Amino acid sequence: MPADPRLKLVASTPAPQGGGGQPPAPQEPALYARREPVCPSKIDGRFRRFKWAVMAFCLAVYWGTPWLRWDRGPWAPHQAVLIDLAHRRFYMFGIEIWPHEFYFVAGLLIMAGVGLFLVTSAVGRAWCGYACPQTVWTDLFQHVDRLIDGDRNAQLALDRAPWTARKTAKRLAKWAVFLGISFATGGAWIFYFADAPTLQREFWTGAAPGVAYACVAVLTFTTFWLGGFMREQVCVYMCPWPRIQSAMLDEKSLIVTYKDWRGEPRGSLKQAKRLPGAIGDCIDCKQCVAVCPTGIDIREGAQIGCITCGLCIDACDRVMGQVGRDRGLIDYCTLDDAEVERKGGAPKPLIKAIFRPRTLVYLGMWSAIGAALLFMLGERTRLDLSVARDRNPEFVQLSNGAVRDGFTIKLRNMEDRPRETVLSLEGLPDGAIYTDEMDASAAKPALRFTVPADTTQRLRVYAVVPGHAARPQPFAFHLAAAARPGEKPAEDRVKTEFSAPAAP
Repeated sequence: MPADPRLKLVASTPAPQGGGGQPPAPQEPALYARREPVCPSKIDGRFRRFKWAVMAFCLAVYWGTPWLRWDRGPWAPHQAVLIDLAHRRFYMFGIEIWPHEFYFVAGLLIMAGVGLFLVTSAVGRAWCGYACPQTVWTDLFQHVDRLIDGDRNAQLALDRAPWTARKTAKRLAKWAVFLGISFATGGAWIFYFADAPTLQREFWTGAAPGVAYACVAVLTFTTFWLGGFMREQVCVYMCPWPRIQSAMLDEKSLIVTYKDWRGEPRGSLKQAKRLPGAIGDCIDCKQCVAVCPTGIDIREGAQIGCITCGLCIDACDRVMGQVGRDRGLIDYCTLDDAEVERKGGAPKPLIKAIFRPRTLVYLGMWSAIGAALLFMLGERTRLDLSVARDRNPEFVQLSNGAVRDGFTIKLRNMEDRPRETVLSLEGLPDGAIYTDEMDASAAKPALRFTVPADTTQRLRVYAVVPGHAARPQPFAFHLAAAARPGEKPAEDRVKTEFSAPAAP
């Protein structure tokens, strides 16, 4: 992989030879080079417009989602998307995820990972080029650069200029805008964890929890620093994904490619007229470098700084159109198709380049996981029972000879309404149950409980078996609740053990 052209080794100028004629001792080159500012030029084209659309969509989703409302009745919050850490719930429109259902979240994370592999195998680092948060916010900050400092040449000139009142004013104005965007970024994040209108009011009146202010401060600083100053250094040095992508890409993956067999040797239009057929299509205008958000030269081949955003394609296509040459000198192309074009053949259609065995396997895995999650989501009863048996003592023998075991029962009602439930015993002949709030004489084979909406009710329950029938044996607690019209009855069953003295 070619080295980053911006990382230049600074060699010392050799000293003149001494009187003895001995050459000076070689000096070690410096291993550190100061970062060269990257100031992309403004460009218009199909990929730039697509980046505008993706950026607008991502920012709208991020900033707008916490303010969407969703009516869940009087017992649940009305925020459409909410991570309710206080009550250990995750809400997404009509879906409510409880802590014991974390496998849904795990499944979504696995889908996100497989989806990233799918996209990378099909179209290279498209995630990095269009939808990565670092890319989105850096792109937004670069537009602020152009708005305040001007286009590329004006930014470079201002960067080299001494610190005058004009430069100071421009820098302060730009950094103030950066800080405002960063504050809005951190402020929006906390609204995903509490009711947005309520938290906003508490935040500005000083009544919000301290962790909210700390979270906003940390995210404001990281957004301001990473998006405003580090920018492409995050992609080149900090992010692990450029290294991982090498395992995801192969010769059949679509990547941004400079077709060197068509562009080399480079030369101006005058040279091309003077030497017909000896000069390639690349006129060495360096517009592909000028528009690159990471400052690389795509003509040097695939490299870690390329985020596959396609802006160099827009710039090159515009120049080719202006000089009357065919577009596509820089284009999305697979290495296999590049070799075919080099030999004069025609590349495969785009649809075949994307949908190939490897990507179809990833797509099948992604779809299977999604279908499984949807199936489990549709099959859950929203009624759950958990049972923990006492271990010390395992059983108690009462004065009348009966044997009693103690259990901790949790009745979980995941509906948005109170539910009448019946807790009963299965597989325990002559057995009865009662709670620690009842008299033992009131024990029954089944008990009724009203479980409030969206609540877990904890009970201490005792199972009692007469002395003549008491023996170690398996049995089950069964919980049932009436369903709404048209729904199947909700129930849950948990198997456990009844402990008793061993038979003589």
